Amino acid sequence: MKELLLSVLAGVIIGIVFKVIRLPLPAPPVLAGVLAVFGVYAGGMIASWLFRI
Repeated sequence: MKELLLSVLAGVIIGIVFKVIRLPLPAPPVLAGVLAVFGVYAGGMIASWLFRI
């Protein structure tokens, strides 16, 4: 749980810094991009599970 909170905190800080220095956010701007990131993570987890067997 601590890792999740630190990840969210780091993301918020990075988002603030990027907006202050007027750079585009380093994140997908649409739901499709977010789902793609989730898909990559899910694929990695599935591969880890499959190759353990």
